[in-house]
Amino acid sequence: MRCAIVDAYGAGRHLPAALRQHDVSFLHVRSEFPDWRLSYRPEDFDVEVRHEGDVTATAQCLRAESVDIVVAGAESGVLLADELSAALGTPGNGMRAPAARRDKYLMHQAVREAGLASADCFRSSALADIVDWAVDRGRWPVVLKPPSSAGGDNVIVCHSAEEIAKAYDQIVADIDRYGRTNDVILAQEFLAGVEYYVNSVSRDGVHRVVEVWRYHKRSVSGRTVYDYEDLLAWEDPTARRIADYAMAVLDALEIRNGAGHTEVMLTERGPVLVECGARLGGGQMPELLSRCTGTNQVDSLASAIGQPERFTRADPSEGYRLTAHLRCVNLLSHRRGTMPPDEAWEPVCALPSFDSMVLNLPTHAPLARTIDMATCPGTVYLCSTDQERVEADYQRLRQMEIEGLYNEAD
Repeated sequence: MRCAIVDAYGAGRHLPAALRQHDVSFLHVRSEFPDWRLSYRPEDFDVEVRHEGDVTATAQCLRAESVDIVVAGAESGVLLADELSAALGTPGNGMRAPAARRDKYLMHQAVREAGLASADCFRSSALADIVDWAVDRGRWPVVLKPPSSAGGDNVIVCHSAEEIAKAYDQIVADIDRYGRTNDVILAQEFLAGVEYYVNSVSRDGVHRVVEVWRYHKRSVSGRTVYDYEDLLAWEDPTARRIADYAMAVLDALEIRNGAGHTEVMLTERGPVLVECGARLGGGQMPELLSRCTGTNQVDSLASAIGQPERFTRADPSEGYRLTAHLRCVNLLSHRRGTMPPDEAWEPVCALPSFDSMVLNLPTHAPLARTIDMATCPGTVYLCSTDQERVEADYQRLRQMEIEGLYNEAD
């Protein structure tokens, strides 16, 4: 079995090691517009194919390498992985409307057509049309964002026509995470409720839920940011409800082979899709997840690739087993500063439930105020069989930030 990974950036960088464990060989395909801000390990690959816009030519290269399956390692690789799978005739996703797996407007349209709850949305390149849509709806706030970006990029909540105009100007003046201009803007109803996400793996249309997480948010510098996420037990009734809806979304988007990362808001009318990525979830810590649940999304994907019959025969209703409480804490900088030296992190590492930490910037690098995931200094993982211990350590970590964990800028 030989696998082509398209854009093994971010969480995708963990996939080569997992594939080796399942006796699957692999190569890398670099798309035209990867997210260069995500981590990548070129040393893991003996072969890299650079896609230069010609799907037929790239498919010929993969055919010469005897590739059996193509998967996306990151969001930037989703559409190309689908196109290459179709060109090669290897197991892939449905191709009736592949763009719906990237374009959020088309995504919600596909979900709605499948009879599932979805957000009211509208897209246009004209500010006047977006304002008219929002005013005609008469329900505020609304959300503006690029239709095909990721990571909270330019997601702006607007409470008036004036705020829409300001957000519009900001988005069109910027480029998205993949270097493309924002010529079209997506406007969407604001979904009030509690947000969750589901990490899954699919093979030949059979879906397995690997994790269900609950997001917690807070207001920082006038913006709503992701505070922390808690891993839920499979037995939790809400987790099962969210998971069932997420699996139906995968079917609606024809995600049949590969990983899935589905964000869902539990509203008064029930679960409603925020967005779904046909790729691994971000912020992966495979070994830590395996200690807490017995598996992880990266290894599950490698297993589905290397042992498809075993994967599809397993009972998907069994889910996972939570053996420890796990909290993923997104670090928050309340004002501009600099990243601390190594010794400043010692009190954080000494927290009883501290497990690991991933920093997004090097020591002494300039640090912006945290307003989204792109300005998050890093992530701390707290893990313990004692849930109260996790909560206490989380509160202490937040206090450290207030007391000056980050060197303040003048």
